[in-house]
Amino acid sequence: MIETFPNPKPGRDYRITHECPEFTSVCPKTGHPDFATITLEYIPDQTCIELKSLKLYYQSFRNEGIYYEAVTNRLLDELSAACSPKWMRVVADFAVRGGISSVIIAETGPEPA
Repeated sequence: MIETFPNPKPGRDYRITHECPEFTSVCPKTGHPDFATITLEYIPDQTCIELKSLKLYYQSFRNEGIYYEAVTNRLLDELSAACSPKWMRVVADFAVRGGISSVIIAETGPEPA
């Protein structure tokens, strides 16, 4: 489902950042929509994530009932499995609902220097 392409510069460590300000999922407790900005950062190894497939992957959560913590960790697990990066971080910045905003951060390990 998540497509990749060969890293054009595999011998160099560089950071890729993708931001999706229109992520939506559904609260499994209330059934209300949850809105978030998802920021994906990673240092690629041999492959990079193709953006159209990333967009479609994010859209697949639109009707899924899932808690913030679960979706953030699932994004990290599935995206890192797709491209096997040297390092990856997913930041899910959820919009205010019920007077509380939440930011969930998951990463594959310590950020490289």
